Amino acid sequence: MSTHSARSRGNKSRVNSIVQESRLRRETSYSRKKIVSHDEAYSYALRVAYLHYLLQPRAKRIQHVSAPPKPAQRSHTSTMDLMKDFSLVRDAKSTKFPHAFMGALDKRITNVLMGKEKMQEYNDSLVKRTFATFLNEFKNPTFRRNVEKDRRVEDLLLIFFSNATKELQKGKAPDDDTWRLMVDRHVALFIRLISSILKDNDWQRDRPELASRLQTMEKKLLIGDQDLTADSTRNGGAGGYSVEVEVPLSHELKDMPLALIVSRTFGIPYGKVQDDLNKNRAAWTEKAALQDLKIYQTSMSLRTKKALTSDDFDTEEAYEAWKKAEAPEISQMMLAIMQSNMELAKSTTTNSLPQFKTHSDSPRVDSAYSDMSRKSSEPENSYVLDMPVDMNGLNLEDERDYESDSEKYVFIPPDVRAYYRAVLKICLSYDLRDQDLQSSEATADTHAVKLLSKQSTELLSEIASRWRVPHFSRPILFLDVVREMYQSEEIDLDTLDAAFLFFKQPQHDTKKTNRKSMLVQETIFDWRKWTVADYALYQQILSAIHDALQRDLFSLMLSSYDSKRPAIEPVMYVLNEHLYSDELFPKTAEDLDEYQSQLEMSLKEKAGDHYRELLAKNIPETADQWEFFHVIQLGKDVVKLADKIQKRYRKQPVVMGVNPLMVLIAEIFPSYAADARDLVKRVMSLAKENGKEVPQQDGFDLYKELVEIRRVHGEVLPSVPFAFHIEGLLQEFVWRWIAETDARIVGWVENAVKQDSFVPQIHPGQTHAEELHSVSIIDIFRSFNQSMEQIVNLNWDDDLQYAKFMTAISKAVGSGIARYCELLEQKFSKEMETLTPEQEAQRASTRQDKWMQYAKDAWANKEKIEPFQFLPESLVKLNNIEYAMQQLDKLENDINVDACAEVIHKYEPPPLQRQRRIDKYVFTIKIIEAEDLKACDMNGLSDPYVVLGDEYQKRLAKTRVIYGNLNPRWDETVDIITTGPLNIIATVWDWDTLGDHDCVGRTSLKLDPSHFRDFVPREYWLDLDTQGRVLLRVSMEGERDDIQFYFGKAFRNLKRAERDMSRKITDKLSAYIQHMLSTQRLRGLLSKGISMQTAISALSYFQKNRPPPPAPTGPTETDVLNALKPLFTYFDENFAIMKQTLTDSTMIMVMTRLWKEVLVTIEGLLVPPLSDKPSQQRPLNRQELDIVFKWLDALFKFFNAVDDETGEANGIPQDILKSPKYTELQSLNFFYFEATEDLIRTSESMASANLARQQQDSPSRLNPRFSAPPNLGPTGHSFGGAAGLVGLPTRRHKTVMLSRNLGTMKKAKEEKRKQAQAEPSDDIILRILRMRPEAERYLRDRSRQKERLAAAAAAEMIVRQSLAGGGGRMGALLPKR
Repeated sequence: MSTHSARSRGNKSRVNSIVQESRLRRETSYSRKKIVSHDEAYSYALRVAYLHYLLQPRAKRIQHVSAPPKPAQRSHTSTMDLMKDFSLVRDAKSTKFPHAFMGALDKRITNVLMGKEKMQEYNDSLVKRTFATFLNEFKNPTFRRNVEKDRRVEDLLLIFFSNATKELQKGKAPDDDTWRLMVDRHVALFIRLISSILKDNDWQRDRPELASRLQTMEKKLLIGDQDLTADSTRNGGAGGYSVEVEVPLSHELKDMPLALIVSRTFGIPYGKVQDDLNKNRAAWTEKAALQDLKIYQTSMSLRTKKALTSDDFDTEEAYEAWKKAEAPEISQMMLAIMQSNMELAKSTTTNSLPQFKTHSDSPRVDSAYSDMSRKSSEPENSYVLDMPVDMNGLNLEDERDYESDSEKYVFIPPDVRAYYRAVLKICLSYDLRDQDLQSSEATADTHAVKLLSKQSTELLSEIASRWRVPHFSRPILFLDVVREMYQSEEIDLDTLDAAFLFFKQPQHDTKKTNRKSMLVQETIFDWRKWTVADYALYQQILSAIHDALQRDLFSLMLSSYDSKRPAIEPVMYVLNEHLYSDELFPKTAEDLDEYQSQLEMSLKEKAGDHYRELLAKNIPETADQWEFFHVIQLGKDVVKLADKIQKRYRKQPVVMGVNPLMVLIAEIFPSYAADARDLVKRVMSLAKENGKEVPQQDGFDLYKELVEIRRVHGEVLPSVPFAFHIEGLLQEFVWRWIAETDARIVGWVENAVKQDSFVPQIHPGQTHAEELHSVSIIDIFRSFNQSMEQIVNLNWDDDLQYAKFMTAISKAVGSGIARYCELLEQKFSKEMETLTPEQEAQRASTRQDKWMQYAKDAWANKEKIEPFQFLPESLVKLNNIEYAMQQLDKLENDINVDACAEVIHKYEPPPLQRQRRIDKYVFTIKIIEAEDLKACDMNGLSDPYVVLGDEYQKRLAKTRVIYGNLNPRWDETVDIITTGPLNIIATVWDWDTLGDHDCVGRTSLKLDPSHFRDFVPREYWLDLDTQGRVLLRVSMEGERDDIQFYFGKAFRNLKRAERDMSRKITDKLSAYIQHMLSTQRLRGLLSKGISMQTAISALSYFQKNRPPPPAPTGPTETDVLNALKPLFTYFDENFAIMKQTLTDSTMIMVMTRLWKEVLVTIEGLLVPPLSDKPSQQRPLNRQELDIVFKWLDALFKFFNAVDDETGEANGIPQDILKSPKYTELQSLNFFYFEATEDLIRTSESMASANLARQQQDSPSRLNPRFSAPPNLGPTGHSFGGAAGLVGLPTRRHKTVMLSRNLGTMKKAKEEKRKQAQAEPSDDIILRILRMRPEAERYLRDRSRQKERLAAAAAAEMIVRQSLAGGGGRMGALLPKR
């Protein structure tokens, strides 16, 4: 109803008010209801058909009358004279025929002889005889060859003239020369034929001169007699004339075309119709028809009920418009009757006859009657005047002043609308039943339909014209008949559509199109000029058809959910195109809303019926047979039905304001959700009662199906909540799957390692540096990814549960990673400890043999050491660790670990968060170094390593062996998990090749979680029970159920495995590094130059008269660098072996580890370890210090490996080489030779500045490093007091949470570097002071000062944490992030 604009409603307001006020109840000529019988309709239809026959022009026949022969009145034209024009230009190209002309001429003359020529002048027998004679001569080969060669006009004309003369002279008297004129005419016909050939083939355009001369010659031959087909030329020129003789009327039915149509349409036998015509012929005359028109004209003038009056129209303007168009048509019809019977005109005065007017005086006037008259006659024989006629003077009322209402019409029925409608219905019914009636052509938008035939249309047009049915009433009555037939199911929807199109399309007259016909068409489609009865009837028709279509549509829509799609498009097309788009459509929006509500209610019932059918189809009757499979199948059928309905109504989703898809979803989806909830609960409860488990895959499949249904449910019904929480009901299956995965994941790892030969997996198209890991790590992470994808592919719609799932599976992945690292380290350690044949021989030798070999090596000054033969499979394991970190980082990014942790922190209920106490604690113990250990070997050194155990003598960890060192540095880390306080014992052992290992000393430490409630790492100097002490760094983290914690733990395991494995590699090289960068090596380099100077001094003792020798000089630059060449060669040989298997990044990592070993070794040359006790190490002199820094610079360049040509670094980048340790060594050169007092002042100022800065930044922030031992007195180690309780805090850079991915680890490393640069420490100064005996007291005082500060800070921290934890001793809660 969108087409009903406010404007159109305003225009109809008055008409609607008139209809509502029952204006139609007035007694007008159209208001009387009458049922017309079949015989009555037949009678009046036959009258009109008979009158049409009477008014048809009389048939005439032509009769020829020969004229007596007359002598010729003029002389003929000499053809020879006419040839002169062509002879003058005979060689011109423009006067010659085309090459193909002769063939065309032959064919054209043949058509003349066969009577196929279209021009009538060639059909004369004498002309054909002349042309036949010429054709015989033309076909002569010799003549034909000549004319085709020359192609001249005169050749053809001469031969034709010669043959025509011979042929026309035959049978003529010698004195008779009339044949000469015929020769001229025949030659002219020949020339005309030539011109026609040139014109038809478009040859005259290229030969304008030839065409012009032919036309001129033809005119000269026909001077005075241009018409070759004139009567005077007939019969051989004998002449004569033709006359028309009128054929009298037969009054036979066979001669009456419209009467035959009436007989056939009404089903009346031929004889019965002929009898009716004979019986009423005396009454059905032209005079009676003229009398009907007189009465009708009088009724119009007097506004009686026998014609329309102003009361039948809504406005006076509409009535005047109808009357203005009606009066000329009545006059035209009366004039046509009088023309057919001139006797009727005698009763009319002369001045009342219509006068002819020219076209310039008045417009041409046509009528429907005259149009219909012309349809049954030839245009040239029509009796209707084609010239405009002035009807103003025609008045047939001069003989009768008034015709009373009691006079009846002869040809016009009492109720023209009822009779016309009856005839129209009979004609339409007959044509629709007629099998011989041709249907209209089908198009892309319309079907082939049959409506009124041409004969029925002519009959109805004649009847409407004779009965004076208004033009606008005819299509409305036609549509009313169609409405009745559609309601009674006599016609289909396609016919109804065709009827509407026929109603809307203007009926143009192909013969005449003038202003009046256009006005008639405008009146038909302008409802403002209709009668009130037509307006009301049209609205009733639209309303009735609309109700019928709505009923049909309602019935079709009830089949919307059936297997076969209902064809609603034709119905909707008719509704939209022909009803709702019509501004006169009477239905209101309220009527359509009521229909919409009824349709929607019925569709809901149908949808419910369909769902119940699906329920009965998929769900067994007994509950014991129910399975998830049935619920899944029911869901699939529900979704399938919804998809089918969506596709079915994709182009038109809304029908009459109702969306079938939305109705379906709104009805069956909530029902399915409620049934699925009950079914699933029942299935799961039955399984538990029977001690069985529902298969996990069934649960996953059911979840996917339910989620899809919930998605559609949410889109369609956003305000209606789903029947139940799917995730809460089915989460059990996910937890079961995670538990099974957790139980199997370690087995996957072990099987993968067991089947791996640790050979690099290099695939086609990959470079050496891309894929150098083995298959085990690929298989393991494929299993990890599949486990993660199993949960991800579920598209779990509960964020909190999804985050918990990911946390649990991450824990399982972490367990697999830890197991993989453990297995690889075991294999790697075993492979690295494999001895070479030389080492095995040395190991089997006796102690005396060892000393003898040592003496031989010393005497031979042996420095060449063979590189260690690293096994490729060992290096592949290191590559696997690197690949594992990359894949784990990718996995961490894919599952968005931070988002999962944030979801749990945000949505987990607060009470649960408060009750999440830590049950397990992870203590990370780093065994850093030891000093002043007892010497256990004969060489005055030891080969120490540390073993950690608990109070139950269970070994927890073991470090590597540091050979030949009393101040070893291990830097190894181990994790210990405990549920409460635990005492650990650290034992230092001396490794021996033969016999038992010697105990160097032991110490203990209590790991109490209450001391680490701030999760801040602490360092402990633990004195051994014999001699020396060990430095441990201890940190604690809660073993918490957190995805970030699990990933951090997995990353730390990988990083620790990488560090331990790379340290084992560097350990194989460290012995030679320490040898080449040792104090003995440094002094040996200097002693060479000193012994030479001593020899010179001895010689000078005997040569006292000579001048004194020059001052002794140290080694040159070349000597210093040559001292490192063996080390560089050793590095290159080992690097070459490793480069064959290690990836580029792993190679850089191993080289970086070696660089750190180099820095530690050089640091050991310069200063002793950090401690509060004086050191026995002697400081270097300036010359030694200079050599050491030259070595450092040379090693820096070696590890950086800058290409001399490109300038690119092929080794370790400079930003890695310039580590804090390297920077600290560089700064040592500034303090090394300063006075002790200056160093003490500098140390105090730096300590004060650091303390002030830390207090300013954070009052609770403690000094990042404390060097003092934990004991407060001179007696052994003690754990009393605050400092002994909580240790000495330090930085936290390697916690589990900071190691959860590669990004956080890189960020923590960068933060460590920045802090080292921003907070310069005085540690290097304190280490220098250890070599100054006079600084012993300062070192002791500084140690006690730090202990007091640490104790105060620790006490403050304990109080603060106790208050934050609610006053309890152990407030071990997870810190807020």
